[in-house]
Amino acid sequence: MILRIFTVFLALAMLLEGYDAVAQDRCPKLVVNIVVGSMRASDLERYAEGFGEGGFKRLMREGAYFTDAEYDYALTATEAGLATLVTGAQPSVHGVVGRSWWNHTDGSSHDIIADRKSHPVPFSTGSISCSPHRLQAPTLGDMVVSSKNSSKQITIAIEPYSAIIMNGHSGVAYWVERNKTNWTTSSAYAVDVPKWVERYNNDDTNDYFRLKRWEPKGNVANYVNSEVAVVEGIKGKTTKLLSDVNLDLAKSAYGHMCYTPAGNTMLLEFASQAVAQEKLGADAATDVLNICLDTPRFIAETYGPESIEYEDMLYRLDADIAEFLTYLYAQMGGKDNVIVVLTSDHGTAPSYNPQGGTERERFNNRQMEVIVNAFLGAHHGSGSYVLGFANNALYLDQELIISKKLTVEAIQEEVATFLLQLRGVSTAVSATALRNTSFSEGRMRLVQQSFFATRSGDVVIDFMPGWMVESRDYRSTSHAGYRYDRSVPLMIVGGGIAPQRIERTVSMVEVAPTIANIIGVESPWACSTRPMKEINN
Repeated sequence: MILRIFTVFLALAMLLEGYDAVAQDRCPKLVVNIVVGSMRASDLERYAEGFGEGGFKRLMREGAYFTDAEYDYALTATEAGLATLVTGAQPSVHGVVGRSWWNHTDGSSHDIIADRKSHPVPFSTGSISCSPHRLQAPTLGDMVVSSKNSSKQITIAIEPYSAIIMNGHSGVAYWVERNKTNWTTSSAYAVDVPKWVERYNNDDTNDYFRLKRWEPKGNVANYVNSEVAVVEGIKGKTTKLLSDVNLDLAKSAYGHMCYTPAGNTMLLEFASQAVAQEKLGADAATDVLNICLDTPRFIAETYGPESIEYEDMLYRLDADIAEFLTYLYAQMGGKDNVIVVLTSDHGTAPSYNPQGGTERERFNNRQMEVIVNAFLGAHHGSGSYVLGFANNALYLDQELIISKKLTVEAIQEEVATFLLQLRGVSTAVSATALRNTSFSEGRMRLVQQSFFATRSGDVVIDFMPGWMVESRDYRSTSHAGYRYDRSVPLMIVGGGIAPQRIERTVSMVEVAPTIANIIGVESPWACSTRPMKEINN
């Protein structure tokens, strides 16, 4: 009897061991996150006729396609969106509210990635000293790398901000320097670039993909958009640019990456090289590859989402993604061995009024700063009360306010009430109110989701629909947090996920814990929700 029980237990143990081996073997070996900057969810339908079958449509067809995915906060900045995607947390938790802010204690300016203790590595001409030291919440890649010593994470973007924020502290983030567009990193990640990156740079590989002339990829007669500024071979259609600054920059190698579709091609080629050279997904430990395509954002901002430039860029990107997916699946031995997530960091505002075809209203923040400072000076004595405007908020000199024996809370409320008189302002709310009140619905809930007490401003402004902060460089931007800013495409493909169309509203904080669950690692610590039930393996 004892021998029989022992035999049963032995057989059961062997069966469980075999099951674990199969489960491990089936676990995706690579997670690839692709972020298309400033792409709206509606773009998938708007430009569907111009897409091929192997790019966006393939991802929509072969995996989980979410028709109503959105960022659930108001300040839809690139930095906030990338951090939300990889941490599974809102800006109010992960603390990335924008690129820079002023310190409330001493009025000093801080940059989210600048770090004097780090230094550029070779091939870093023109790059700033930067690191992830101000990122507080671990990313999905951080969790993957910490789960197994052999796991790798590589993040690739044009801008160091995008690369570092999406990457986090583990692995290596690469971006291009502004002189020769060499791929580089920071001493926070590595003392030098690998030999394969060195060869890539020395061969000037990026230059091979530059467009000598930007001509339409398809038949312009079939294009949806009509505004055009620089695409050649199109007559009778012109767009007056707000500034020539970006076009001047586009004449440089770096500008060519930012303001022409070739930037996407160059970046995806480098990503393909990273898969091969770093042997991503080659062993049992899951690796992570993050690809942030900054070029679509630059093009949308410069020419507007209604432009032929933006539309033609998407058609070319669709072909680039098709080629990349074919290569990736061949390298990984099929799509079940890799998970591909395609989404965006945010959408972008319309640059024209759909009712009248006129340009959208602009909010002059410089003028606002002068007016607010004059208002406070008239009531409380002269002084430079305003430090500046950033992240949709006015930052005040709290040291000056306290030195005048005034209370910061009272001045915040005074400024918030005053700002309601300005055109384009929907509402203004003090930092004190955002700290002390819990908003459960409506626009104020979205504003509060964007608020991080130590980095957000003293008075947060919510703009009217369609309004943008004035800039001589932009035709369109995000940051307002209306539907056109918050609604983004989302497809999750591979890893055994069945093809399906999911129409419920999905918050982007759900992505990181869902991927973590599929690959069997702990969700990022700041994550605020559970994995999606629809694709829970």
